[in-house]
Amino acid sequence: MIRFSLHCDDGHEFEAWFRGNADYEAQAARGLVACPSCGSAKVGKSLMAPAVATGRSREKVALAASPEQKKAMAQLRKLAAKMRENADYVGDKFADEARKIHFGETEARGIYGEATGEEVKGLLDDGVDFMPIPDLPDDKN
Repeated sequence: MIRFSLHCDDGHEFEAWFRGNADYEAQAARGLVACPSCGSAKVGKSLMAPAVATGRSREKVALAASPEQKKAMAQLRKLAAKMRENADYVGDKFADEARKIHFGETEARGIYGEATGEEVKGLLDDGVDFMPIPDLPDDKN
């Protein structure tokens, strides 16, 4: 979706959302884009600055969590820390180690590490029980 700044021939300015430029052009050509103030279908695009997402805006979103969300994130952080302290880190060998434990090829123990999407799908297909540990804001800072 893209937001266009528009204006009519009477000078009214307004904004509208479209799937893309081609969608805007098609609707404007059919007279479907009209000024909400006067109803004029003689509408054009105004000069706009692109909206660029920055790291700062993501920080603001993370800091805008409600008290309940902050409490839940703190609980998840504690749970993840407890899981890590009671398990062996196996790095990128997680899928292999989890599969060995599942099939009884090695001693059962708690492990954690990383796995690719393909490895995760394979573990699910093999019926291996595991749970992703979420990366929460500030976990990697």
